[in-house]
Amino acid sequence: MQKATLAVAFLLDERCSILERVVPDVSMPIRLPPITRNLIVANVALFLLQQVIGDYLLVHFALWPLGADQMLRAADGSVVSVGFRFWQLLTYGFLHGGYLHIFSNMFGLFMFGRIVEPVLGKRNFTIYYFVCLITAGLTQLVVARFAHDVYPTLGASGGVFGVLLAFGMLYPREKIIVFPIPIPISAWVLVPGYALVELFFGVTNTLPGIAHYAHLGGMLGGFLMIEYWRGKLPIKPNRRLMR
Repeated sequence: MQKATLAVAFLLDERCSILERVVPDVSMPIRLPPITRNLIVANVALFLLQQVIGDYLLVHFALWPLGADQMLRAADGSVVSVGFRFWQLLTYGFLHGGYLHIFSNMFGLFMFGRIVEPVLGKRNFTIYYFVCLITAGLTQLVVARFAHDVYPTLGASGGVFGVLLAFGMLYPREKIIVFPIPIPISAWVLVPGYALVELFFGVTNTLPGIAHYAHLGGMLGGFLMIEYWRGKLPIKPNRRLMR
């Protein structure tokens, strides 16, 4: 099973006081904006449903590799047919492989979604998040095809890594601390550095079982969306993102 995970991170102000802001450029609302809140609620609800009905959601809604269906034995001993279905490019992002898995992803979405969503707006943030999920899934499908993997991919961090990328592009000078590193790091350093670490882990097959290329695919989709909204791609938006 390939999990998409995000390291726990905290936003810091210039005095390194967690969750308090003195720089007015970034707002840290106590109440979550609606799309971020709804995404967290949906992920948690489906994770709880996973605990009730077992492998059914994984069989039908996790992201399985391209190719002919495979016959696998489920945890209850039954033999099931699994394979790629187009809807899995969205549904895999709402399933998780454990409590730490969902906590880290939802914490990342909580931390960065509440800052990015007000900048993009509800409609564009929704589009952005799901584009990142899809590009993450497509990237993982391509990698799994060459690696001949038969394991499913699940987890929200294709979308969460896209939101992290948006934060880094919109607020490059903001400080972040990533557990367990106790040193505040500017977003313009951390986000590309994180991408390079993910690429290294993917190429060297370090930390197997984590979908490193899906993380990179989510960031790539996010980068293209931000550049599109900024009017830097050949196809221009109706309204530019002025940031």
